Amino acid sequence: MPTETVENYIKAIYILAGESPTREAAMSRVAQAVGVTTGTATSMVKRLAHAKLAKYERFGGVRLTAAGSRAALDILRRHRLVETFLVRTLKLDWSVVHDEAERLEHAISPLVLDALDRHLGHPTTDPHGDPIPRADGLIAEPDLRPLHACPVGTHARLARTLDQRQEALRFLREAGLEIDSHLTIRAVEPGAETMTLGNSAGRVVVISLHAARSILVHVGASDGHSSRSASTTGLPSPDPRTGRTPRRRGRLGANPQRSPVNADKNRSKRRPRDA
Repeated sequence: MPTETVENYIKAIYILAGESPTREAAMSRVAQAVGVTTGTATSMVKRLAHAKLAKYERFGGVRLTAAGSRAALDILRRHRLVETFLVRTLKLDWSVVHDEAERLEHAISPLVLDALDRHLGHPTTDPHGDPIPRADGLIAEPDLRPLHACPVGTHARLARTLDQRQEALRFLREAGLEIDSHLTIRAVEPGAETMTLGNSAGRVVVISLHAARSILVHVGASDGHSSRSASTTGLPSPDPRTGRTPRRRGRLGANPQRSPVNADKNRSKRRPRDA
């Protein structure tokens, strides 16, 4: 079983490789994500490569192998189920559960994890809208669009938030912008880099376009849910820059063609998540 340190590196590489157009994680960003020097990160990545969990070339980036991707999805499954339990059952606020899940994810056993999944009713997303991998490695993929790319007049439902810093989540809650809340884009000011929204309670909220890039929404009459699935070595979440979600399906252990997207830049600056 991988150590906590190894799991943190695998999770960081998974997230960062998905953000990169080359589908490789830059070593400097891996180091930043886990809070070490680039030299220390390079040494660990070499160990991961030796264990056939990652592929790394000198002066290049790093990506996960099929085995590394399986491990990453297992970590994310644990993390996101724990977050869901903390919010639904223990009634903790969505802004604080990430750090708590970081502590618990490494200790939970497969037996307890499966029991937790059953207790929660096999949820497909966590409190922040991140998809939860199933035990067989499949992930339900909704069609999502980044809020900043939606034109004025768009009616949408908030489906996922990629910036999961406590202050960002608290702002969204105070603004009435939570998962499944309905909103309308009333105005966009490119010069001021702001977007004006109306929420379902009739409140008008102004947010920055930078913040809007980290919010993914369902647009249109569809409820946004899809039966499509992606493998652990595909892309389990939409690219926050384009909003496009890959249309592949597969299972754990399939040959990787691209590393999966998981979180935004803010997530990679902290201790690696999931997301």
